[in-house]
Amino acid sequence: MYKVVVVEDESMVRKGIILTIDWSALDCVVVGDAANGEEGVELVDRLKPDIVVSDVKMPRMDGVEMIEQLRKQGCKAKFIILTAYSDFKYAQSALRLGVSDYLLKPLKDGELEGAVRKILSVVEVGTTQAEEEASMVIHLRSAKNAKNKYVEQAIRFIEAHYREDINISTVAADLEISEGYLSRVFKKETDYTFTNYLTLYRMKVATKLLSDCRVKVYEVADQVGYSDTAYFSAQFKKFLGVSPSEYQDRN
Repeated sequence: MYKVVVVEDESMVRKGIILTIDWSALDCVVVGDAANGEEGVELVDRLKPDIVVSDVKMPRMDGVEMIEQLRKQGCKAKFIILTAYSDFKYAQSALRLGVSDYLLKPLKDGELEGAVRKILSVVEVGTTQAEEEASMVIHLRSAKNAKNKYVEQAIRFIEAHYREDINISTVAADLEISEGYLSRVFKKETDYTFTNYLTLYRMKVATKLLSDCRVKVYEVADQVGYSDTAYFSAQFKKFLGVSPSEYQDRN
């Protein structure tokens, strides 16, 4: 589960965020809460959460100052800012510090949950720098976020067999459904064809492997299902804009 910390000076609002949201349904758990930015810095530094939900206007240290200090300390958490003040300067400061979302109080039903889901669907929280850079280009719906059971099973099949020579026919046969039906529901839910999703998943795995400078490009190609290194390199550059060797040098 992903770890969440809530930083909010208003006790009732803080308890509301913690108790009224079904965090487990989001694959999250609230591991701590704080009443101001100073407490928030200490708590986040100690607990190393994946997501921090924070108010802006707080005593002793406001939310923007808290995030700024945590960023200086190397904190990689994703931040969702809550505020009753629609002052654009706060939004500018928050965006400059890499805040994932900026929500105005009072929150609408499902708004905070939507912001959390958006974070989790775009990037796996707590990844390495190389993985985060790749996630900016490669956006894939994870199996746990799939609504259709066959799409979920197809994604899990890809995750287990991406090294092999598979295609949509292989998966449809394994799931005992028609290839046409799987093709339609997969594209509708993920926005990708099965083939493109498989390629992107392989590229995403490749970026993780390439973060180790000792690994050779041909070894990475083989580990993600490509017997032709040149073809793998061409596909990698097509989706990430740089060759595997350039990506490896940069990271």
